[in-house]
Amino acid sequence: MTSSAQEQTKHLSKMDTTTAAPPPTPSAQPHSQLASSAASADTLSRLLHRLPPTLSLPTRRSTPATSFPLISLSDPNLQDLLFSASSQRGYFQLTNHNIPSQLATSARLESVSLFDLPKDKKESYFPKNWPLGFEGDEDGNGESFWLDAECSTVSTELVIASLRELTRALEKVALEVIQMLSNGAGFENPLKEDPTRSCSLLCLHGGLEGNDGKPGLSGGSYPYIVGLQYQIRCQKYSLLTDSGWTTVLPQVDSIMVTVGDIAQVWSNGKLKKVRGRPMACLGDGENSRCISMSLLVTLPSESTVSPLPPKVITDGVNANEDEIREDEEEDNIQSICKTGRRFGSFPFDDYAWRVYHAPLLFKDPLDKYRI
Repeated sequence: MTSSAQEQTKHLSKMDTTTAAPPPTPSAQPHSQLASSAASADTLSRLLHRLPPTLSLPTRRSTPATSFPLISLSDPNLQDLLFSASSQRGYFQLTNHNIPSQLATSARLESVSLFDLPKDKKESYFPKNWPLGFEGDEDGNGESFWLDAECSTVSTELVIASLRELTRALEKVALEVIQMLSNGAGFENPLKEDPTRSCSLLCLHGGLEGNDGKPGLSGGSYPYIVGLQYQIRCQKYSLLTDSGWTTVLPQVDSIMVTVGDIAQVWSNGKLKKVRGRPMACLGDGENSRCISMSLLVTLPSESTVSPLPPKVITDGVNANEDEIREDEEEDNIQSICKTGRRFGSFPFDDYAWRVYHAPLLFKDPLDKYRI
C-alpha cells in the first residue's frame, strides 16, 4: 500500500490538481465520469492520509550562501564584532565605509582595459618580478596582474589613477582592521609604530568561471594579514576556510574582508583564516569572464613570521619608559611559554614562495610550522 501511495504522489506532482480533470474513462455518460472522479478522489485521500508525516516531495537542490557577518564601521561595538567574526569564521563584510562606489567602478573599468591589452603589451608593461608582474595561467583560463601599492608600470600610456586611489583607500581600511583585530586578540600590532613592516599587493584576476558553479582556482595566491575586496555587484564567492569550502554572498557596495594566514600566526591561532583569495562562483550556465580586484596587506620578503607577544598593561606612573618596555618584553616571553606556542618561527620569503606555487587544494602550508 505504501508503494501505491508513493506512485500516486509522484503522479500528482506532474499535474495541476486545481484545474486538470482525471483521465478519461470508457463510459461516455457524464454521471459515470463524476462517479469515477469522486471514487478516485476518495481513494487518493485515504492513501495520502496513510503516508508518514515526515514524507515530503523532493525539492530542487541549491547552493545557499553561508551566513555572512555584516558589520558597520560606525558600530560602537566595532572591535568586539570584528574579533568575534574573525575568531569564529575568518571573514566578514564592512559597511558604512567612506569609499565611493564610483571609485570602485572606475577602477574596475581600468582593470578591464588592462586585460584587453595584447599579451605582448601586458608582459612588457608589467614585467615579471616575483611576486609582481603579469602572469597568464598555464591552462589558458585566466590571467593575473600582481601590482604594488602604487600600481607601478613601465608604461606612460596607461590610465590607472582610479586603481591607485582605490588601493590606497582599501589599504587605509585594512590597517584600521588590523589594529582592531590585534586589540581584540590581545597581541601587539607591529605595524602601529612601524608601517614599513607591511606592504600591499593588488591582485587583478580575470578568468573564465565554469558553468558548474565551482570556483576557479587559477591566479596564484600569496600570504597576507588581511585581504579586502570591494563588492561592485551581486556575486557569490567561494572561500577556503579552516573548516573547508564555504559560499558567501556579500552585500553590494560592502567591503569583503578575509583574515589571512599571517594574522592567524600572529594571534597564535586565536583568529581563523581564509586560504588564498575569494573565488568568484557564477554557475550561470555559460562560461563568462569575471574580474576581481583583491588588496592583500602582507609583509616584506625579509620578514620573519612568528606568534606575537600578548599585550601587557602597565600603569607606568613612576617608571622609566625604557624599563617598562623591557619588563613588558620579559613578561610577554614568559606568557607565551606558559600558554604554549601553536606555531614556530619561519622566514616569510620561503613560505610565500611555497604558497604561491602550491595548488590551493593541497595541504595547508601552515601545517608545517604548527607545534
